Amino acid sequence: GVIIPTLMLGGIISAPANAAPQSRTITVSATGSVKVTPDAVRINAAVTKVATSNALALSEVGTSAAAVRKALLANGISSKDIKTQSLTVYPEYNYTQDKGSVLIGYRGSQSFEIVVRNAPNAGTVVDAIVDAGSDNLQLNGVTPFVIDSTKALASAQSVAVKNAKAKAASYAKLLGVKLGKVNYLIENSSPTYSGPLMAMDKASGSTVVDLGQQEVTVSITVSWNLL
Repeated sequence: GVIIPTLMLGGIISAPANAAPQSRTITVSATGSVKVTPDAVRINAAVTKVATSNALALSEVGTSAAAVRKALLANGISSKDIKTQSLTVYPEYNYTQDKGSVLIGYRGSQSFEIVVRNAPNAGTVVDAIVDAGSDNLQLNGVTPFVIDSTKALASAQSVAVKNAKAKAASYAKLLGVKLGKVNYLIENSSPTYSGPLMAMDKASGSTVVDLGQQEVTVSITVSWNLL
């Protein structure tokens, strides 16, 4: 006769005796933030002048830039904290409906980035360069910042880990399990630094730069093995 093989359904397939048991884990995400008062101020400024030729525009810009530089040095700013960002000169035109583009002169500009390491002195420095540069000076930005944020970053990381552990412990208690060793930790993104709001107040007759506070934030994901 013909032998017909049969297939048995519903059987139990067991894992090999030496197979490692699957580890149980709990994984949470958390953030840590700390606030720190800025200890320095970055000033972005430029001197600019329109003249009848390229050479004259550059010459007049150089004179104004020298006066600004002298005022900075006189107010305690080191030469290493004065950096030229750009030096330009180009023809400038005025456009009207009847005449079209008309050459009005040549504009020369030199822009600077200035670091004031003595933050409370920033307002005095601003007043000094505005006075030195007169109407040729453009003040493009005054921004408080933290020169060395290493300690603030370490504190934010500590807070993030503490928050992650508290969240994981809470879930573990709800599930009736215990936390074991840390399996891994991932920093989800680079630390973020939110700049402080800044204001300048001339009511007292001199500029005051309000330093505010800067927030440093770290976001992490941590996984624990469960006991």
